[in-house]
Amino acid sequence: MKTEAKLAELRKEIDAIDSELLRLISSRADVAARVAEVKQAASETGDYYRPEREAQILRRVMEQNPGPLADEEVARLFRELMSACLALEMPTKVAYLGPEGTYTQAAALKHFGGSSVTLPYSTIDQVFREVEAGSAHFGVVPIENSTEGVITHTHDRFVHSPLNICGEVELRIHHNLLAVQGVEKTDIKRIYSHSQSFAQCRQWLDENLPHAERVDVTSNAEAARKAQAEPGSAAIASDVAAQIYVLEILSANIEDCPDNTTRFLIIGSRKVPPSGKDKTSVMLSIKNQPGALFALLKPFQEKGIDLSRLESRPSRNLKWNYVFFVDFKGHIEDLPVSDILVELQEMGADLKVLGSYPKAVL
Repeated sequence: MKTEAKLAELRKEIDAIDSELLRLISSRADVAARVAEVKQAASETGDYYRPEREAQILRRVMEQNPGPLADEEVARLFRELMSACLALEMPTKVAYLGPEGTYTQAAALKHFGGSSVTLPYSTIDQVFREVEAGSAHFGVVPIENSTEGVITHTHDRFVHSPLNICGEVELRIHHNLLAVQGVEKTDIKRIYSHSQSFAQCRQWLDENLPHAERVDVTSNAEAARKAQAEPGSAAIASDVAAQIYVLEILSANIEDCPDNTTRFLIIGSRKVPPSGKDKTSVMLSIKNQPGALFALLKPFQEKGIDLSRLESRPSRNLKWNYVFFVDFKGHIEDLPVSDILVELQEMGADLKVLGSYPKAVL
């Protein structure tokens, strides 16, 4: 009886806290609605979502988090709260590499929250075009994987696009072997997946399904759709795809590296002000001559700017010339960074700033 009385008392306390939480959430939503009214009066209707402001809020709540919830859980809860409040102002339309159930959609929802409107498109080109045309406020595209490297098509699309990088998302990727209910691993003759996923699960597949045919498709969600319709086949895809396409998980977490992570970029039409912890991405090219790459990188070393990524792609303008994609710490409005960009232009480098944006928050 003492236990029941104690539980009843604790539940009463939870009910009181829930009522207070609801009151505070409603108050926050009211303030968000007033923000929308101010912006509408100032004709700033296209500026509801502010990546730098959201990043600052998430960093602050994680710094102030007293526990027992982990920082990642606190950030997720606040992101959903901000997403719901933003939807009162204007639902954010987000184009992503589809179909429904892809890892790119998961990245979009992680970044923009469940109250955003996610719009699937079949190619990276289409995602760029929809954002360029204004049919979507933002787009989400994969850029690199921690084990398999860069997604070259995304890089190439930036060459002629007017869009800016507005943010980044890092998503832990867990691959699963999926098939219709009743299919055993010994029955599988063909496996569908994206080429990157095949590469990330190569060792597991070699050991467990060495004789199954591996067929590349445009996305893991498309792989799940094919496995659903084709007896004797399987797919490598997420647990979300398993739910959407009513498939059974035959083996979970089959990726070869347990910390397998994919980085996604948020693309949009606006430039993002500094958030305090930012990254900048630029595209550089210079005449091919001895020491050319060293000359491009030297200003970063001299100014103490941390480079986080350097990739090269063939230039389509001149044979055996290359375009370099560089990510580094800082914002273009920071004095050391702006000085470097001026110095690069003075040495004759072709420079395109792809964007300065908040560093990924978890």
